[in-house]
Amino acid sequence: MKLLKFEKVRDSRYLKNYELTYLNRAGREKKYEIVSRRDLKDETELGINPSGVSIVAYQGDKMLLLHEFRMGVNRSIYNLCAGMLEADETIEECIARELYEETGLKVRRIIDILHPSYAAVAISDTTTYIAFIEAEGDIESHASNNEEIDAKFYSKDQLKAMLETESFSSRAQVCAWFFAHS
Repeated sequence: MKLLKFEKVRDSRYLKNYELTYLNRAGREKKYEIVSRRDLKDETELGINPSGVSIVAYQGDKMLLLHEFRMGVNRSIYNLCAGMLEADETIEECIARELYEETGLKVRRIIDILHPSYAAVAISDTTTYIAFIEAEGDIESHASNNEEIDAKFYSKDQLKAMLETESFSSRAQVCAWFFAHS
């Protein structure tokens, strides 16, 4: 596989669309479309700078999940608390800000922050951190008018039952399964 051409084809406020022209293994040109949250100069910048964080939060023997409306699928799904890094913000500051904005909770302790991973590798170069934290405080909504979020902590038994019937983001589903079966 050899990249022949890298071209921005659409520029909007939050997403940039790019068309990549490759020479495939058979020697034929193939066009591939991706989106990025970043304004990329060229292909060397693909997937380089993490853009946000997903937060796996625990309080005692329960795990936090958001039941939130997601416009991309036109329904509410179970998801992790997550958000975008702001300019000049550390990952630790982003974790604390996003957790508070979406749930009213505070970070008691950061357990671990994983090396950035690709969020949707088939269609985007977006990389995000996954942070594991202990949370403290009581849940209270601070969501903007553009968000519909219901945050709650769930026990292992509750999660086992939910995994059989409810819709999840893939990251939230994997985290919930491992928590419920640990």
